[in-house]
This record gives sequence, structure tokens and C-alpha cells, in this order.
Amino acid sequence: MEYSSVQLNDLPDEIILIILKNLNKLDVLYSFMGVNKRLNKIVHDPIFTSGLTLFNYLPCNCIYPLPHIMLDRLCIQILPKIAHNIKWLDLEPFSMKRILSTNYPNLVELGIYNIKKQTALNLFTGKTSLMHQFKKGILSLTIETINIQRETSTHLNTLMFTHIFNMFTNLQYLNFDPCFCYQRISFCCSPPTVFSSTLLELYIKVMYVQDCLCLLDGRFNQLRTFCVDIGIAPDPRSILIINREKLPNLLCFSLSYLSTIYSYDSVIIPLLHRMSNLEQLSLYLSHAHRNRFINGNDLKQNIIDYLPRLNQFRFNIRSTMLLNDQTDLPSNEDIRHTFKDFLNNEIISCVNYFLEYNEGECHIYSYPYTMRSYENITNNFPGGLFTCVCEVSLYDEHPFEHEFFIRIQKSFPFMERLSIINRKAQKDKQCKKLKNTNQDLLIIEYSHLKCLILDEVHYDYVEQFLLDTKACLPYGVNLHIDYQPLKRVTYNFKRNATRINCSKVRYICSDTPFRFPKHFKNYFLDIDVW
Repeated sequence: MEYSSVQLNDLPDEIILIILKNLNKLDVLYSFMGVNKRLNKIVHDPIFTSGLTLFNYLPCNCIYPLPHIMLDRLCIQILPKIAHNIKWLDLEPFSMKRILSTNYPNLVELGIYNIKKQTALNLFTGKTSLMHQFKKGILSLTIETINIQRETSTHLNTLMFTHIFNMFTNLQYLNFDPCFCYQRISFCCSPPTVFSSTLLELYIKVMYVQDCLCLLDGRFNQLRTFCVDIGIAPDPRSILIINREKLPNLLCFSLSYLSTIYSYDSVIIPLLHRMSNLEQLSLYLSHAHRNRFINGNDLKQNIIDYLPRLNQFRFNIRSTMLLNDQTDLPSNEDIRHTFKDFLNNEIISCVNYFLEYNEGECHIYSYPYTMRSYENITNNFPGGLFTCVCEVSLYDEHPFEHEFFIRIQKSFPFMERLSIINRKAQKDKQCKKLKNTNQDLLIIEYSHLKCLILDEVHYDYVEQFLLDTKACLPYGVNLHIDYQPLKRVTYNFKRNATRINCSKVRYICSDTPFRFPKHFKNYFLDIDVW
């Protein structure tokens, strides 16, 4: 058979288009525009030119600018030729000014990432601002800011939020999502002055529940989708002004409240009652404190029955109550029974009573689980597969055995951060067989683990993760643990059974002794002394 070769130009346009669609759009434009008339026509297709992300990602989700040689060619030879096709751009601050110096007559969506707060604020103030040319054209804005001290971040966030609406007068979509959880907006010092009759979707992080109520006081009267993350609970004795005015246009509402909330019945429920036309509801409450657990009956009687158009209800709710010598405490089976009428949803429940803290906790959630973290897992963990979860915390007043950690690893295969609080010694420490199958215990491999926190654990759990007969840690994992338990478990950093795992970890030491042994540093991959 004679040797034959097929070049890209030999293929029909349809096949070339299929091939190029599987490549990065920016690489396609950079590599093929200007090569010849035929490829030039193909890469001018809106598939490649309607929207562009003009920065690169590192594996750790860090953003960095394009190489200078690529940026030069883009700004001089490529972007001016396709500017009329571009409807959305995602940018980073170092190259943003050069890229936006081109005229984009049809640009309606803009994303700005990895930008310092003061720099971002300057963008949205003054008639000479780089953004002024897009004042009426931008309908959608996403902004992620970085690098600000905690003390001033809230003030700058709030200023920025206000000036965004002053700058973009026709804004319909805003995702105002700073990277760090403490970087939120708040109107506690002065009421908001911003109004918009065009905004349809808002994604935002606020400091207090009062800020959430401010944003729903009628200033965004056309809002259809509102996703809010509330950071800090107000003083339970504080008086909140509850607006009773209906929100008839709101169709989708998502509330995340990661702090202790004492106002579930007095604030959250009345707020939901204002949303009579709601079609989609997501409710994530990490610590609702009241005199009884939130269960299926409560959700139906106080929420679902008030929202006749609701067709999707996702929730993840932890409710706690103090134990005051009650004699009829609900079991997990009791809680599960209250969801008997939730026919279209798979509901998971888990009830725990912590006698040392005199507290009961009930965790209920709709499955599949959608959050990135799963907190306070106990021995009563119901199991399941949680591929979206990367942060896990374990807590119990009863010991965790090796089989429990096998379950955790199987349920959270992409776990990156694991923290454990358990002061109880393991009871089956010497057991080498699985109880149900009598098979040998497996060495647990934590393939994706990046951070392991063992600050408040019994020595047995330090062994659980450092002994090479029980665990296999990945290279480069950060280990947070006090010095003394680590010294004890590793036999003063000479124990061979813990050497393999320790050689792969970066030890984060926060309780520095006066003197380390000479061989200490050679026992670990790296050491970071705080």
C-alpha cells in the first residue's frame, strides 16, 4: 500500500469545524486566523468569536495573563477583525486595558476576574473610566475581586456594588462574588442608595440578614432570580424590620446561611411567604437554632403550602436544639417519616444527640447533594456518593474506627480538605478484619487530599493517617497538628511505620517548641513554622 497523508485543507469544512470545536477557542483563533482564506472564514464563525476568555488558568484555579507574544497578536491582528462578532468577554486586570481599547459594538456581557478591589472600584467611577464606553451596552457583569485586608473589604465592596449600577444603567445580570468568604457587602452603616428597574438576576454575598432584607425592599422591583449568601448572624436580641410587601416577580431564590441563625421562624419563613410566585427554591442553613428540629412537616406547612407554583425545592438544613431533660426526643426514623409526602424528592436525614454538649442536631437534605462541603459527619453518617464535595469535617463523641474512614473515603472520592474533632480513643485499634465480610482491612488511599487538620484529636487518629498500614497520603499534603502528639506517634520522629507518609507531608507547626531534634526536618517533605 502506498503511503498517503491527509492534511487539514483536504478535509471538508464540516469536518474541520467539528475538529476545531473540540479545541480551545482562543487557540483556534491564534493558530488559524490569517493562515488562508478558507480557514479564515471558518474561524470567523460565531462559535469561535461570539465570546472569549482572555486569560489562562493554573491547575490550582489561579488566573494569570496571556503571554505577551500572544496578547500582542490578539490585540493588533485578531480582535479588531472579529470585534463586531464579540458579545461577551472574560478578562483579567493586567491585559484588560489593552483588550478594551478595541471597539466592541455588540458587547453585552463582561466578566472581570482576579482584580484588586481598589482597582475595580476605580473602573466604575468617573466619566474617564475605561468602562464608560459600555455604560448602556453592558447587560451582564460578573466580577471577582481579591487581595484586600479584612478591615476595609466590606466598605469597598459596598461602594463598588453601588457604583456598578451607576455605571451600567441597563444592567440585567450581576454576579458580585468576591473570592474570600469574609469579603461581603453590608449596609449596616448607611442604607443602600442603589435602585434598578432593569436588574433580573443578582448573585451576591452579604454580611448580615438585614442586608438581604434591604436588597428585597423593592429597589430591584423586576428581580426574577436572587441568590444570596449571608455570612454572620445578627444578635438574637436585635430587632429586625420585616417588610411584608410581596415579591411577585421573583421566580428563583437561593439562600445560604452558614452562621448560627436564631430567626428561622421570625425572619426566614416570613421572607419566603413574600415570594408567592416562586418556582425554584434552594435553602442552605448550616445551624438553625430553635426549640425543635426542622423536619418534613415543618417544610411543608410553613414553606411549600405557601408557594403554589414551586416545582423545585433543594435544601440542606441543620437544626439544633438544647437538651432540657426531654423524654420524647425524635429519632432519625421519626424525622424520615415526616417526609413521606415528598414523593418527587429523595430526602436524607441524620439525627445525633451530643450529651457532652447537651445538644441535639438534625441534618436533612435533598439528594443529590450539590454543596462543596459536608460538615460535622458522625458515626451515624448515612452514606452515599458525593462527587461534588471537596471539604469534609468529622465530629463525634464516640470513636471513629478504621471501617468508618473507609466509608468516608468511598463517599467523598474527591475530598481535598479533611478536618477531624474526636477525643475518644479507638476501640478496635488492633482489628485487622472488616466486621461484615471478615476480609483484611484496606489501606485507605486519599488521592486528592491537600489539607489534613488533626488539631483536636486523640493520638489514635494521628496513627490512623500516618501509619503506612492504614493510610496512603498523597505527595504534598498539608498536615495541621500540634507538635507533642506528632512527636509521640512518630516515636520522636524515628518510627519507620510513619516515615513513608510523613515524608510526603508539609507539616504546619503552630505550637513551636524551643528546640527541634536534629533529624526532625528530614522526617517530613517540608516544615512551615508559624
